[in-house]
Amino acid sequence: MTSSIIFRSPEARARIATWFERFREKAPVPTRAREVSTRFGATHVLVAGPEHAPPLVCVHGAMASSAHLLPELGPLLTRFRVYAVDVIGQSVKSADVRVPVEGPAYAEWLTDVLDALGLPRAHLLGVSWGGFVALRMAEVAPARIDRLVLIVPGGVVSGPVWQGLTRVAIPMVLYRAFPSEDRLARLVSGLFTTQDAMWGPYFGDAVRSYRLDMRIPPLATPEALAGFTRPALVFGADDDVSFPGAKLLARAKVLLPRAETELLEGCRHSPPTDDAFR
Repeated sequence: MTSSIIFRSPEARARIATWFERFREKAPVPTRAREVSTRFGATHVLVAGPEHAPPLVCVHGAMASSAHLLPELGPLLTRFRVYAVDVIGQSVKSADVRVPVEGPAYAEWLTDVLDALGLPRAHLLGVSWGGFVALRMAEVAPARIDRLVLIVPGGVVSGPVWQGLTRVAIPMVLYRAFPSEDRLARLVSGLFTTQDAMWGPYFGDAVRSYRLDMRIPPLATPEALAGFTRPALVFGADDDVSFPGAKLLARAKVLLPRAETELLEGCRHSPPTDDAFR
């Protein structure tokens, strides 16, 4: 295997691929895997839900995958034909390339995905890094989106630097260099709302397996989003050190004046991963 842009070693890639299958097994409905071609490389998609239901394209966050997002969608999996897309440059299942965060590249990639899936238009849901991708799509190809849902999206606001360092960055560096259960617990506590038996250990492996993508998505502007006039729903988390919820929702209303917003109280960057929340 040639050197990977995304993973630190072949063993690291294999470890994350095993986690992908474990999370896919959690999906409450049958899933079907597809691979489509884009100008940036092959892209993997998990498809689930009623075949003739309205299409919902879902884009996951950094260091995750379609299999991580799909089990968290709850009742959406019975109401929509869900296409959970593996973000190129972030998922173990898609091409081993990094897509530029500046400019229209991510929107061009997602447009290629929709074209390959035969979807002229779809609802679009993005989480964290995937929210940044969805916003890029709203800027560049607004006519392809029916309704937009953003959950703790990147590209809207920046978080406080000191809290980001003390609650996430420093614990991540320490765990990556000197892994231990205590250091993992500290890292997970800064990002995750619930202590999940799979997500915590997975995230520990991910931090040690990925070549960390330290690029910061540029913030969207009202001018760039002026052409997007479809309904939107934006969720922020009140204890999100990455994208503070109240600040995020206030700016979301500036970027997307028609958007409805909701603050998830008592939540960190990763919302609860339990059945009650779903």
